[in-house]
Amino acid sequence: MHIDHHQIWETYTSAWKSDNIDDKRALIGASLAPECAYQDPLTRASGWNELLAYMAAFHQQVPGGHFVTRRFRYLNGQSVAQWDMQDAQGKVIGDGVSVGHYNDAGRLVTVTGFFDT
Repeated sequence: MHIDHHQIWETYTSAWKSDNIDDKRALIGASLAPECAYQDPLTRASGWNELLAYMAAFHQQVPGGHFVTRRFRYLNGQSVAQWDMQDAQGKVIGDGVSVGHYNDAGRLVTVTGFFDT
């Protein structure tokens, strides 16, 4: 069975863009393992519920904010993605790099984001 890790990554990033909690939950369920761990310079989150709460807080701070992957590379269960953070109008307001680790089912088990605060 071929797993498209780039598509899994894009499903995960689309959860950040959605402003509907049920859609976010479905997108996270399709791309992240339930025991996933997330960290960036501002927070650490364990599991879907903590990450959903962090995503909701992000949307309160940056209404319509979302991430666009500029470059994605995958090798042996790991990915590196370079991305731009955009506002609701599509203006770039930040950029960063994220490293993902995937389980055998192709779900992300860890995501670590690097960006300037």
